[in-house]
Amino acid sequence: MPLPSQLEGRLRVPVVAAPMFLVSGPELVIETCKAGALGTLPALNQRTTAGLDEWLTRIDEELGATPGSAPYGVNLIAHRTNPRLQADLEVIVEHEVPLVITSLGAATEVVEAVHSYGGLVFHDVTGVAHARKAAAVGVDGLILVSAGAGGHAGSLNPFALMAEVRPWFEGTILLAGCLSTGRDVLAARAMGADLAYLGTRFIATEESMASDGYREMIVDAGAADIVYTPAISTIPANFLRESIVAAGLDPEHLAEPEKVDLSHVTNPHAEGEGGAVPAKPTSEAKAWRDIWSAGQGSGAIDAVLPARDLVVRLAEEYEAAREQLCGGGTR
Repeated sequence: MPLPSQLEGRLRVPVVAAPMFLVSGPELVIETCKAGALGTLPALNQRTTAGLDEWLTRIDEELGATPGSAPYGVNLIAHRTNPRLQADLEVIVEHEVPLVITSLGAATEVVEAVHSYGGLVFHDVTGVAHARKAAAVGVDGLILVSAGAGGHAGSLNPFALMAEVRPWFEGTILLAGCLSTGRDVLAARAMGADLAYLGTRFIATEESMASDGYREMIVDAGAADIVYTPAISTIPANFLRESIVAAGLDPEHLAEPEKVDLSHVTNPHAEGEGGAVPAKPTSEAKAWRDIWSAGQGSGAIDAVLPARDLVVRLAEEYEAAREQLCGGGTR
């Protein structure tokens, strides 16, 4: 399907760099957008709403001074337990952020607020039931988070998830899960996605807020080094096995959570830097801060690159794959 008018002709490659908790910041967004992919960051990566306002001001100024830059987006946790939801939304509306990505709840009030200035709302889902709920409140796009994706991933094969959503959803569809190369981006398009949603690949960039150790661990990891478990974050997510071990935990014997607790996501700075719930009562390690997330596509990541170089590589790989498989036909 054609992209929304707000995005049509503004992307060098059909890629959105996913908003990653404690990893995506303004430097990554700016360099990604300048290179021609859509960069995003979570609102809650900033400690305060005032800080978010400063980040967005900087992004607006730098992208505004660079003709041809791609649009950018902000991830907003739309769950009722997010104490900053309304305040952050007001700042987003003030800045007229081009794209808002909602998580942990598709809220009508968010959609209406963003649509009031002509912005787009995409919502991430891991299954068809949540996809239908999001579509019902009027989101412009659905991000299908399939098995193997970093962070809070789903368990459905991407072919199955796409096959059950594409026939009835008329908006923009993004596919997430194990996408690391331009060839992967083309494969997502061939399956019916309008855009590819890459997270782990952008962790291994010079501008990400990830530590050197985190980035190097991703470069060294393969699919077998990823552990899918609810034990770390209280809902199923993919984490690097080596970081679990470094936190003093046994990846093969992780305690099941007694209940879902989203406070470490919706109020991440309440308990200090990282602000995550303990992986288990006897561990000081925090999810996301000390126990690092990555997707199964890490095996295709061979180097830490500047974001600009990564986007250029993705675009070149995408065009080369399209030329090889499609004979150079139109996109």
